[in-house]
Amino acid sequence: MVKMRKKYDLPQKVCIVCQRPFTWRKKWEKVWEQILYCSDKCRQQRKEKI
Repeated sequence: MVKMRKKYDLPQKVCIVCQRPFTWRKKWEKVWEQILYCSDKCRQQRKEKI
């Protein structure tokens, strides 16, 4: 049985647009290394700036 992890134990990254920390999510499990943005809104803002 898998032991539950507390939120503060999960890996974190900093969003490259808003510079805020965001925490690992289960849906990002297989692609965590490629995740750069905390949300779709930040990803869209990045595209608008370029």
